[in-house]
Amino acid sequence: MKFLIAGFGSIGRRHFRNLLELGQGDIIFYRTHKSTLDDDELSNFIVETDLDKAFAHNPDAVIVSNPTAFHLDVAIPAASAGCDILLEKPVSHSMERLEEFKAVVARNHCRVLVGFQFRFHPGLMKIKELLENGCIGRPLSVRAHWGEYLPGWHPWEDYRQGYSARADLGGGVILTLSHPFDYLRWLLGEVSAVWAFMESSSALEVNVEDTAEIGLRFENDCIGSLHLNYIQRPPSHWLEMVGSQGTIQWRYDEGDVKVYDSVDGSWRKYSLKSGFHRNDLFLNEMEHFVDILYHETDPVCSLDDGMRVQEIIAAIKKSAKSGRIQIFG
Repeated sequence: MKFLIAGFGSIGRRHFRNLLELGQGDIIFYRTHKSTLDDDELSNFIVETDLDKAFAHNPDAVIVSNPTAFHLDVAIPAASAGCDILLEKPVSHSMERLEEFKAVVARNHCRVLVGFQFRFHPGLMKIKELLENGCIGRPLSVRAHWGEYLPGWHPWEDYRQGYSARADLGGGVILTLSHPFDYLRWLLGEVSAVWAFMESSSALEVNVEDTAEIGLRFENDCIGSLHLNYIQRPPSHWLEMVGSQGTIQWRYDEGDVKVYDSVDGSWRKYSLKSGFHRNDLFLNEMEHFVDILYHETDPVCSLDDGMRVQEIIAAIKKSAKSGRIQIFG
């Protein structure tokens, strides 16, 4: 199986190393050499700076890990070439050209996995199982929070030049920290309405929003809120769901899931297996992608899933701009 990796920033490098760990060494690269990471690891691999030349190597699969605003510049040609695709989240910086991409994918029978790796977090997977078993009754409300100090993400570079901080590259906290939009709809079902406030503080010297407060209503009448920011130290990422018969709590830094049973008035804790590391999310995602390539499974996070998140993001930005609730459907 031959892989083409487009982009060699931090996520492209992670995917490269995970492919090697899984025994997949037939890899070529498409690079613009704008990444701040060194490329010593690529000395024994083919690196192309022209996209047509990269596709001339006839890859079977393409990993799209370049800046968000340029995802479709690679993904559409990849689908046109009949390649299967691991498309990093979010699928793009806007809704433009997504229908075109979807049509090319359908026409060429490509399989697309969208890189929302939190689908592979054992804590969130446990929450999904618990909800499906009705452990807290009917979900009534949900709160999620993710704050993390942007300058600390990639200390080897000027954070203001990275894609997360630049509007022209598809940055901003809503796009960059979009994982909760995916895992909330995965856990609770489709979103039916949103409202939002977003702000760019002067503290970070970026031209994108660095703080957002978002309200969500789901089709099952569960209501909730999501807070995102680039400011918080220490980082904090957590989720709480309140149901008619109990409560579920999860913290990313601890990994454990805690469930309160209102019947017996006690908490139960489901702990992560020892030895769990953040890279396990990405490694399990890549293993899943390889299984997709060999027709052993279907994508757990499909292109339709990724496009639905993009629709939610577009509605959030419209709400923040207009000051009005946005209703789907």
